[in-house]
Amino acid sequence: MIFRLLGPFTVSGAPAPGGPRVRALLALLLLDAGRTVTTGRLVDGVYGAEPPAGAANALQSQVSRLRRVLPEGVSVEHSPAGYRLTGAGPEDVDVLRFERLAQEGALAGAAGDPVRAARLLREALALWQGPALADVRDYPYAEGQAARLEALRLDALEGCAEARLASAEDPAPLVRELAEAAAAHPLRERLRALQIRALAGAGRQAEALAAYEEVRGALAEELGADPSAELSAAHLAVLRGEATAGLTVREPGRGPVRQPVREPARGPVREPARGPVREPGREPEQEPVREPARASVREPGFEPPRPARLPAPLTEFVGRESEREGLGALLAAGSGVRLVTLVGPGGAGKTRLALEAAGRAGGEAVFVDLGAVGRGEAAGAFARALGVRDTAAPDRLAQALAERPVLLVVDNCEHVVDETAPLVRELLAACPRLRVLATSREALGITGESLLPLGALAPLAAEELFLRRGAAARPGFTGHPRVAEVCAALDGLPLAVELAAARLRTLTVDELADRLGDRFRLLSRGDRTAPERHRTLAAVVEWSWSLLTEEERTFAARLAVFRGGATAEAAARVGGVEPADAEDLLASLTEKSLVERAPDGGRHRMLETIRAYAADRLPADDPAPAAHTAYYLRLARTADPELRGAAQLDWLARLDAEDADLRAALRRATPADGLRLVAALTPYWWLRGLRGQVSGLAAELLERVEAGVGVGGDDDGDDPGHGFGLGLGHGHGHGHGPELELGHGLGEEYALCVLTSRTGDERRVERARGLLTRRDEPLRQPFTAFLWATSVGPETRLPVPDDAWSRALDQVGQGHLALVRGESETARRCLTEALEGFRALGERWGTATALEGLAALADEPLPLLAEALALFESLGVAEDVVDLLLRRAARYEAGGDPAAAAADRARATETARRAGLPQPA
Repeated sequence: MIFRLLGPFTVSGAPAPGGPRVRALLALLLLDAGRTVTTGRLVDGVYGAEPPAGAANALQSQVSRLRRVLPEGVSVEHSPAGYRLTGAGPEDVDVLRFERLAQEGALAGAAGDPVRAARLLREALALWQGPALADVRDYPYAEGQAARLEALRLDALEGCAEARLASAEDPAPLVRELAEAAAAHPLRERLRALQIRALAGAGRQAEALAAYEEVRGALAEELGADPSAELSAAHLAVLRGEATAGLTVREPGRGPVRQPVREPARGPVREPARGPVREPGREPEQEPVREPARASVREPGFEPPRPARLPAPLTEFVGRESEREGLGALLAAGSGVRLVTLVGPGGAGKTRLALEAAGRAGGEAVFVDLGAVGRGEAAGAFARALGVRDTAAPDRLAQALAERPVLLVVDNCEHVVDETAPLVRELLAACPRLRVLATSREALGITGESLLPLGALAPLAAEELFLRRGAAARPGFTGHPRVAEVCAALDGLPLAVELAAARLRTLTVDELADRLGDRFRLLSRGDRTAPERHRTLAAVVEWSWSLLTEEERTFAARLAVFRGGATAEAAARVGGVEPADAEDLLASLTEKSLVERAPDGGRHRMLETIRAYAADRLPADDPAPAAHTAYYLRLARTADPELRGAAQLDWLARLDAEDADLRAALRRATPADGLRLVAALTPYWWLRGLRGQVSGLAAELLERVEAGVGVGGDDDGDDPGHGFGLGLGHGHGHGHGPELELGHGLGEEYALCVLTSRTGDERRVERARGLLTRRDEPLRQPFTAFLWATSVGPETRLPVPDDAWSRALDQVGQGHLALVRGESETARRCLTEALEGFRALGERWGTATALEGLAALADEPLPLLAEALALFESLGVAEDVVDLLLRRAARYEAGGDPAAAAADRARATETARRAGLPQPA
């Protein structure tokens, strides 16, 4: 039995059974024959961006129809993970057999066996009987997969030609084959270099030289580029009579430097290196053939910590189909390209194209948004996106990515390119299966980087985009003779075109074109001395800005202080308007394409270009920045006690959504408010494992505090009129020289900032100890004593507060100490009291900690461990999950269940790896 997708879709020579949708479903399952395909991927592949209501049920109906028409012995198996085609393996599917043969042929060539390489690659190419997936091209997944397979076919064709030349075959037949391929891909330089060598090998030197002149002229005329090193070397070899001398077969993406494709709308101009990024002077190591990644062993209910998924698009994709095809080919597994950077001005559509291509690439993709980070925070953004807890160290990031075939989409690199580029380079060098797709206004500048420049849309594409967005703004709009004029005046930049189309709600196309006026010249010939992002898009935004009312402009400028988007309630508070007015203003700005609304309707955000433009128009004395800081300080202080109660998970999720703005508030805050914000956020950072990522912000705040900069409010932050006294006086009894005197009782907040900063400064630690132990009133932050004990060591003189959570936590501590001393009854009593206290509060972390201790005393510990594990999993506390899994594995092993023990150990290892934690012993 053979399933053919490389040409007409057939099953054992007969047309594929079923209707169009059933055939599309079968083809999608065949591409992963023998492996489970998730329900979500199947729904997206079969139904696209607008699935029917009850899509899962609709898919199940299609699966039932497919089962009825499949050949005997072949079926579709369902599991909680998705659907899997059974009875058909990789050797039964021409696509999978082609991929195997192409890989084996490439490896044979790299190993110095051109005869075997030629045989394997010929066999692989013989499987092609027409365009890939030709009969299911109307379905969303097919175009990207077909582009990927076509790229692999061209690589195999070139590899086969190289092997045949190296094995001294008669080049005459090869000349004819390469002539056909070169006609279809005239600017593919490696292909043309092989054609030149084949012609010369067949004794047709004049034709070889003519072929070189042809491609050299085409490169200069169409791309303004010189021939690549490989093409020039082929030309020189013909001139010297050495057409095939020194020719070696290479594995795609490895070995000697190879120049990539340079074809318009088929892919980017790339740097010469195709292999993995490596240190200068080091030879590449042979990478072994790897089996496809398998799902890790874990129990249901825990996704340790979840990487950032690709954001869902808010509108349909229009206008860059050819770039999407070329980018898809670059991202294909067999392309050999591991770093692609989309470069171009703001508003060119880099992010949207990157997300579209990544969504079609298949496999695991993680989105790293650098738009809201400041200097020194890029690594932290990578860590948050990957779910790596408590650190942004490159080696821990590499550990989390090791052996994972992941595509990282790194967005908005330009303002942190100096720190992003070295980090990307290090990750690529350490993680051989990692690929990176970056967007930036400038190249990262890494060897092996493939650049895909994005500028203006083609005229027809810009007009199509205008028509689509215009129809959305004004239902029934189908076009106008002056649309081309408007698009040309706007340089064909997608953001400018979309903003113009949005004005069709209130203007005709004639009015729109007439009102552009002098802006035509401004948009096409901007000030060369101005910042790059203002040369064209600033004019587009300024024009749209001029159409706003004064109230809208003021509100939009105030929205610019938000770095991660805002809820309507936050926008009202910071914007200084009533909630109902804020709703109206947000709706108006959304309609005018200046604000985006998330699909769930909960948050609103500006495009970064518009946000930057609006921020420049915010007066220096505007109250919005101070209101933003006050709002997020109030939010953090409101959330603090909730993190020790039944609403813990809800508040953790809310703080996750506000993380970028909480950090922005901390950077902007006065020293006094900064200390208060650190104190309020300490439990959140602990539970989410973020202390390592915010340590730099805390250290910066300490410098400002100790320098005596700023004026703040009173003890509870509600009266900014009271002074925040900063100065250096002499300590009392500690003998450590000058000691900070903090006015109005902010010593505890200073101590928490010291612990969070992790500077290791003993003077600061001793200063903090004195501030904590000399105070008369109880600690305000219940986490202070716990964090001090875990970071510095137990301190009996701390005035612990007398709230229910602190009492329960003290009982947990006493219980665990009693366990260490072997005092079982004391331990049981303390831990039981703690468990009752935490259960009464509904607090998950404390409850799990008490259960963990009681399990050590129980005759039947497994139920207690299972409950504790479920609670830790719900919080995403990877360190505790790993520890508990290892403890449970030991229990299973002692109880004679080695299989369960092995499963828990494997799951602990996988959890630690994905969270960037040290691997368990």
